[in-house]
Amino acid sequence: MRREAIGKVVDLFGHSTEQLNHAWQDIIARQQCPYIGRRCYKVRKCDPAISIGTCAVLYGKPADPIIICPARLLERRQIFTDCLHLLTTHDPGNEYHVVSEIGIPGGNVDYFLVSVKDGRVRDFVGIELQPMDTTGSVWPERQRMLRELNVSPADDAETIGTPYGMNWKMTAKTISVQIHHKIETFEQVNNKLVLVVQSQPLAHMQREFNFNHLSQPASVGDPMHLHASQHGLGRDRFRIRLSKRSPHRTRSDPAPVASENFPSDFVCPL
Repeated sequence: MRREAIGKVVDLFGHSTEQLNHAWQDIIARQQCPYIGRRCYKVRKCDPAISIGTCAVLYGKPADPIIICPARLLERRQIFTDCLHLLTTHDPGNEYHVVSEIGIPGGNVDYFLVSVKDGRVRDFVGIELQPMDTTGSVWPERQRMLRELNVSPADDAETIGTPYGMNWKMTAKTISVQIHHKIETFEQVNNKLVLVVQSQPLAHMQREFNFNHLSQPASVGDPMHLHASQHGLGRDRFRIRLSKRSPHRTRSDPAPVASENFPSDFVCPL
């Protein structure tokens, strides 16, 4: 059974809150995230035994689903498929792998999409995920949503009327820092870094900052790429899909080459 969303939480533990026929009591009790295959890692500071599980919320006028958890962007692993064309030295017969949390100069990279042959890395693309930062607490809305789903909340937070907001400034700052600190490493080895954001924060940044240096349409040879994802439309409203690509040029026409120094002993199949 499906209903139009009443509350502001639209994704809870990877499930659409429009679906009333889900076993919500069990979903809340198990606290599992289907996108990472284990318990949701976003927990309450006051009680780490409780996972929050809020993936996306409604915000704005008109209200749009805004992704506030990076794991939500992993649905169907589509973000990795959207980067396959950037593996320019991949050959038929090579294996695709996904590696998580690899440290480089400038910090950790969330994921690497890797082309591997005979146990050796032939090409790779770095992928960073950036959801929206929020202000205030989404917890009261989460608890009100439980009530709508016929699940009794464990506290009285649903009575708190303080609203949450979107921290556009902090999200834009985080994206800028990601680009500044990490892109130089990828340029030095002639590989690509992809920053995956949602379309709304990217649109906000385009209003606030000068994006004239970005080439359209996207060029495969550019070292930095922005992929804007959208939280579905129409019958696919719950699905994440690529809505826009923008490359970032920081030097002219770098020639992509494979790296032999990537830590291939940490790979897992795509």
